[in-house]
Order: sequence, then C-alpha cells, then structure tokens
Amino acid sequence: MREPAADRYERMKYRRCGSSGLKLPAISLGAWETFGGYRDEAVARECITRAFDLGITHFDFANNYGKPPGNAEIVCGRALKELPRDELIIASKAGFPMWPGPYGDGGSRKYLIASCDQSLKRLGVDYVDIFYHHRPDPQTPIEESIGALATLIKQGKALYAGVSSYSGEQFVKAVECAKAFGIPITIHQPYFNLLGRRVETDLLPRTGPAGAGVIAFCPLASGLLTDKHLDGDVPPGDRGALWPGQWVRAHSKEQRAEIVNGLNAIAKDRGQTLAQMSIAWILNHPELTSVAVGASRVEQIESNVKALDKLEFTTEELSAIDAITAK
Repeated sequence: MREPAADRYERMKYRRCGSSGLKLPAISLGAWETFGGYRDEAVARECITRAFDLGITHFDFANNYGKPPGNAEIVCGRALKELPRDELIIASKAGFPMWPGPYGDGGSRKYLIASCDQSLKRLGVDYVDIFYHHRPDPQTPIEESIGALATLIKQGKALYAGVSSYSGEQFVKAVECAKAFGIPITIHQPYFNLLGRRVETDLLPRTGPAGAGVIAFCPLASGLLTDKHLDGDVPPGDRGALWPGQWVRAHSKEQRAEIVNGLNAIAKDRGQTLAQMSIAWILNHPELTSVAVGASRVEQIESNVKALDKLEFTTEELSAIDAITAK
C-alpha cells in the first residue's frame, strides 16, 4: 500500500450528505467511459492516487462503465487496493443494459442484487458504500427496485442506498418506499450543469425535506463547459453530443458558441476557467453535496479541485449566468 499525502484532508472541503452521518468530498471522481475505457489502467491508477492525495475520497462507478462493460470496476478496483479501504467511499450502480436476456437490465430485484454481487467481485471489495438504482424502470414496480436496495443494505453489501436520474415525483415515491422498508434514500445523483438545469425546480426542492444529499453527474456537460468547445462545434461522435444531446440539438453552432463564450467571459472575470466556474456554480446550491467529475489526466483533477478556491457568486454574476443559460 502506497503512503498517501499527509495533508490530504486539509486540501478538500467535505459536506454532509443530506441529514445522514455520511460526508462526501465536494469533488468526487467518476469512472464512466474513461477508466477501463479509452484510458488504460496506468492512467486510472495515476488519477485515482492523485485524487486521493488531494482529499478526494469518493469514487463513483456503475456496473456498465468501461469497455467492455464492467472493465472500469476491474481496473479501478486494482488501483483502489493501494489505498486504505476505510477511508474510501466506493459507489456503484445498476440499471442500464449489462448482460443478455431479460434479467440484465432495468430495476428488477433479480437484476439489482445480481449486479451488486458482480460489482463487488469486480471491485474486489466486501461491500460498497453506496449502491444506486441507476435509472427508473417503468416496467418494474418502484417498490421492487427500492426493496432490492433495502435487501442489499440489510445483507451488508451496501451501506447507503441511492437513486439516479429519478424525477422529483419518482424520487418522492422512492423515499416513501424506502421508509416502508426501514431504510432512507441517502443520495440522489442527477444530471445537472449550467446547460441542464431542470432539477433546480423539479428535484432539488424535494431532496432537502427528504434528508437526502445530491451529487451531480456530468457537471461539465461532457466537455461542453470547458474551453474545448468555445467555437460551438460538437461533432456527432463527440462525447459532448451524448448527455447534453437535447441541448446541442436545440441550439445551432452559433448559438452554442454565444452561450459558452458568454459563460467563459464571466469565468475569466472571476479568475477561473469555465470548468472551474461551472463546478463552483453547482456547489453554490445548498442542496448539493458533491459533483462527480471525470478525468483523463491528472492535470484535469488538479484544475477541478481549484474550483473550491472560489465558490461564492455575486448576485450580479448569478443574474448574468441565468440570462445567458436561458437563451
């Protein structure tokens, strides 16, 4: 086991996850298609160890991450073994297609429990700290999906239950179901960034009263909220056309450039990069516990953590951001 940086906990801000006893770093590291996908094991290990030295203790996975699906957990699991397990928050999810046949997708009890067992083996751990239902399944009663999460907690395979991509109404129903099973929904992981703000009115007003924390995924809109796309160009095969796809299709190249450059100008005036401001803006919401960032290089992690140096916004800055993103 490597010796981590002695000052790692002084470098990071930690926030309580809703009303639970769990605290998460304001910035978490997610694997998605990067680690075990288009970046190899050496890069994954380098990014994970550097992230931990910066105080990032939360690492976010899903059963289908990587190429082939599941490879992210295998690759990152080996890297995580070099870190002290009791200082880590390891999360995984299930809800998207993972294996052939009727039991490899969705929200059935069969799929979720089998998926968690597989993730534990790939990660090489006895339990995950958080296990999510990755997305709602309209063909499965929500009571069954949440009941499966409750079973995993009672079996000790997961410590906390979460949901991802649930609407506000679906989230409230999940919370009610969880209470009936004697567990809380500790965290929700929605798509949330400057270009995708629907959760501000639909979801966030409901998480606080439910005592749940919130961690945003895709905080940089798959790279659109970086200096990579200031010209507004988003090629069809680019990752930026995936999760913010609806926003991309709704705006011309010229409109995209106008919006992104307008945000970039505000970021420059704040002394931040566009990416740093985008992260800070999310964390400025009191309901937010953390943001799950991706990275293909150590330098990206280091730059993202610097967003924590300036989390406050003036009323004028927030009004200007609202005006730009409303276009």
